[in-house]
Amino acid sequence: MTVLTSIEGGAGRIDQNSQGEATIAQYLGAYEQGSTDALYDLGVAFSTGSHGVACDMIEAHKWFNIAASKGHEEAAWCRADISDEMTAREISEAQRRARQWLSEGQRKVA
Repeated sequence: MTVLTSIEGGAGRIDQNSQGEATIAQYLGAYEQGSTDALYDLGVAFSTGSHGVACDMIEAHKWFNIAASKGHEEAAWCRADISDEMTAREISEAQRRARQWLSEGQRKVA
C-alpha cells in the first residue's frame, strides 16, 4: 500500500485505496515506457483527487515539477497554479520529494 505522509506527519497520513494504487502504478509504468505525459497525469490525479487517487497537493506539485523538468510545458503552468494555494513549507517539501525521486531514478540507471 502506498502511504503518503504530509510534512506534519501522523494526522496528515494519506492511504491510497486499491484503485488509487492501480492508477499510480499505471502512470508510472507509462512513464517507464517513455510517456512524460504520464507524470503530468499523476499531478492532475493528485491535484484533483481523480481516478481513485487521494488528493494531495504536495504530491501533485512534485509530479508537476518532475514533468516540467522533463519539458512538459502544461505541467509547469499547473505547478505554478497550485503553488498559489500552498505554503512555502509545502512547496519546499514537494521540491524535496521531486529531487529525491529524480535522484533515485538516476541511481537505477547507473
